[in-house]
Amino acid sequence: MNKILFTAFCFMLGAFSLKAQQIPRFNPDTIMTVVIDSAVNIRSHRLNAQDFIDAVMNDTSFYKAFQNMKNFAFTAENRIFTYDKKNKVNGKIYRRLLHSNQAGKHHIEYTAKSDSGNVFKKNGKYQLYTVEMFDYIFMNAYNSDFVKSEGTSAENKSKNEGYKAKLKTLVFTPGRKVSGIPFISSKTEIFGPELRQFYTYEFARGTYLDSIPVYRFKVKRKPSSSPDDVMIQEMTTIFDINNFQILGRYIDMKYSNMLFDFNVQMNIELNKFNDELLPVKISYQGNWDIPFHKEERASFLIVHKDYKKE
Repeated sequence: MNKILFTAFCFMLGAFSLKAQQIPRFNPDTIMTVVIDSAVNIRSHRLNAQDFIDAVMNDTSFYKAFQNMKNFAFTAENRIFTYDKKNKVNGKIYRRLLHSNQAGKHHIEYTAKSDSGNVFKKNGKYQLYTVEMFDYIFMNAYNSDFVKSEGTSAENKSKNEGYKAKLKTLVFTPGRKVSGIPFISSKTEIFGPELRQFYTYEFARGTYLDSIPVYRFKVKRKPSSSPDDVMIQEMTTIFDINNFQILGRYIDMKYSNMLFDFNVQMNIELNKFNDELLPVKISYQGNWDIPFHKEERASFLIVHKDYKKE
């Protein structure tokens, strides 16, 4: 499997964590944004499971929230932590950036930056390929830049476009089959007839960011099944009760065979500014290991704030 695609896949399908982290180590994301009141009988709300599945599969507003950032100035705080085999922090990166779009041109001003520990190689490149993917994905996806990316050849650019298309499917329309990923493609279609038998659905209601009433739709592997039967162990989606817009998404993914071993989680959360949905937090925890490459352990926390319409 192409190294870039596999790493990007593991990175982006981590866990949209609206609960405690699954990897037992330091967690940079400690912000509690969803408070669950109770389980809910969705039939009493004139809803059924397929309503939630359809909303997940057909939603476009979640991805558009990232595109909406081009119309705003905002502050981004980005933190990366890398770990040794004992899950002790051995590298840190911090950036605070002011983003603006003056005269139609994206502008970034660094107001703080620091690095420490085992972060860079002697040639100036990152120790971990996962961190390189952080730059690649977040530089190209929605301009929450971390550092300036290097130029690429026409051939590599063409390949990267294909990788980004797969990443968009994995993150913004989860539940669909993603072709071109050996041994994994069929395991992403969690609502399909082959995998649906391994999952149970849970529904609850609560409050998001202290004020927004929400539904929580949790797709979780059945305890009676084996972790190896599926790749996505859990996926949680948070819906605004008032309009059914998606405000948050969580995926817990683990899989292991003779070719690779990964355990990754990621959290993405949105909020409204000037009646437009915008990302406010993205967090990631992940370990992955493939033959002939150093095992990688990292976590990221990205917080966007102070949005101002331009």
